Amino acid sequence: MKEIRFFYVPDAAKQTELPDDEAVHAVRVLRMQAGDEMMLMDGQGFFYRAAVTLTTQKRCRYEVIEALPQEHQWQGCIHLAIAPTKLMDRIEWMAEKVTEVGLDKLSFLDCAFSERKTLKLPRIEKIVVSALKQSRKAYMPVLSEMTPYKSFIQQHTAGRRYIAHCYDEVPRVNLFDELRTAKVDEETLVMIGPEGDFSIDEVRMAVDAGFISVDLGKSRLRTETAGLSAVMMMQLAKQC
Repeated sequence: MKEIRFFYVPDAAKQTELPDDEAVHAVRVLRMQAGDEMMLMDGQGFFYRAAVTLTTQKRCRYEVIEALPQEHQWQGCIHLAIAPTKLMDRIEWMAEKVTEVGLDKLSFLDCAFSERKTLKLPRIEKIVVSALKQSRKAYMPVLSEMTPYKSFIQQHTAGRRYIAHCYDEVPRVNLFDELRTAKVDEETLVMIGPEGDFSIDEVRMAVDAGFISVDLGKSRLRTETAGLSAVMMMQLAKQC
């Protein structure tokens, strides 16, 4: 049986043609033709079974056959805020993996010890879309531009909020142990610092603003590994 292919098409129900990059992949790589079936994902909770109606070298038109609403795979909202690593391939790897595991929001922080002050969000988005299709997720994570740390703290005042760090001067609890006491349907935000960690002043600022000080276990993790671990912990806690 021929494997059905998935394509990311925002507003798929209102469109009749694949986006340019998806069309090129469908026609030139997969060599799809009129009559072939495919699955469209709109990133808003719907899959659509569709049939190809017309192809050219760069275009692929389709007709929706059936709308298939998808249930959210976890309860509440999972939000990771992380300072990008100096080497972008590491944070790109993390963005791919946390999307495969599943989250709702991915934000980027500009912190005191950040070695990277800019990032190309469109490139991250392409990686996330690819991971979304591969893992068959129905919801596209919301991606946010890099935000100064203090501004981010001031903007996020609701839900369960955590800051993971390595300072012994500020008491910490284990993130997963703490998550198990939280309401499953609450919005949950975890902040992960840059390679040099948050500054101690940033940690204290977050705690003063209501964030809970946590660790991710006994091992000291790289930034991208810490981000993935935090999302996995939130996922496990929200599926209990």
